[in-house]
Amino acid sequence: MPSIRNTVDRLAAWLAGRSYVTLRFTVHQRLAPVVEPLIERLLPFDDDGETYRCSISQWTLNERPVLHTHRGIVSTLRVDGPLQNAGGICLPLGGLIEAPHVTAHLDPIAARRLDSRLQDAIDRVIEEWIAEHGLHDQPRQRREIDRPEADREAKAMITAWVSDTTADAPCEADPEGSDHA
Repeated sequence: MPSIRNTVDRLAAWLAGRSYVTLRFTVHQRLAPVVEPLIERLLPFDDDGETYRCSISQWTLNERPVLHTHRGIVSTLRVDGPLQNAGGICLPLGGLIEAPHVTAHLDPIAARRLDSRLQDAIDRVIEEWIAEHGLHDQPRQRREIDRPEADREAKAMITAWVSDTTADAPCEADPEGSDHA
């Protein structure tokens, strides 16, 4: 019944010309501390809220919950859950490859093998990046950031990077050649 109530609330708000609706739902008490902060992050009508909403927008398109999505420039691997315990080894229920001219469903074993290969490749590339940039020689940083200050610095760096590039240059997804990286 909550979905009917939510639909009625949405319709009433639309008819009344209001921009906001009231959603009502019940959640198990053990899930409430996890679910409430997620919902609160999805609701703001700002850049952060939009980013969170975009990051989960694919959830409703997939039949199974997604464990991992590995995206390249033109190819994607989606690994589907929930994980299944198979004699001490966790296997996904399957996967999906989408690439130019290819859409392929993977069985649980193939999905796990390809997922593992991609995770290994990611680890190798990150380790190479750490070595290239001498990050082992730097003091370990805290995971948390001072959001207002870090955002201000990041936006200033982006502005400087844009001003350093030519206006006629094609849009790049990766500013790898930049000295700012």
